[in-house]
Amino acid sequence: MNTNTVIAMYRPKPGGEEGLRGLVANHHPRLVELGLATERAPVLLQAGDGTLLEIFDWVSPEALEIAHTHAEVQAMWTDFLEFCDYVSLGDLPEAGGPFPHFTRLSD
Repeated sequence: MNTNTVIAMYRPKPGGEEGLRGLVANHHPRLVELGLATERAPVLLQAGDGTLLEIFDWVSPEALEIAHTHAEVQAMWTDFLEFCDYVSLGDLPEAGGPFPHFTRLSD
């Protein structure tokens, strides 16, 4: 299988934790329904600063390209901005050293 694994990182805005968790809970299932993500269960982690890390697999590199032009996916990603900021791995305090540890929120 030619998948493309992504680590999406969402830093909650003040008061946005609950709304963000709701969006994340629906994010992967909807991508699967749209045929863009694999059915492999995502891994959800939390960094020490509250940032959520969602690790999942696109069905192909092309699926990511499709997501960036798909109206429903774009709307979903815009909804995230109400509750969080997108950040990079380097923005996480854990990224400053080897073997970063996170709290696992999913099985």
